[in-house]
Amino acid sequence: MSAYLSKEKKQEIIATYGGNAANTGSTEAQIALFTTRIQAMSQHLKENRKDNSCRRALLTLVGKRKRLLSYLHDKDIAKYRELIDKLNIRK
Repeated sequence: MSAYLSKEKKQEIIATYGGNAANTGSTEAQIALFTTRIQAMSQHLKENRKDNSCRRALLTLVGKRKRLLSYLHDKDIAKYRELIDKLNIRK
């Protein structure tokens, strides 16, 4: 993760979506961090099409984010809808 996010950027994302900078375990903060990493890895794969290890890591992250989104959908549908609007995940 450190290759894509600086410590300050990571803290900013956590503070924005998790409530405060200390709330690193919140579902919303984790989904936001995964989304940032997914976007960076997608950009990397556009430039390096044969990087299969990155492709596999990207698919793993997408699966983790999908499970967290499913959990959030079941737990609190309002927060789920707000989060996908903020992150522009779904079209």
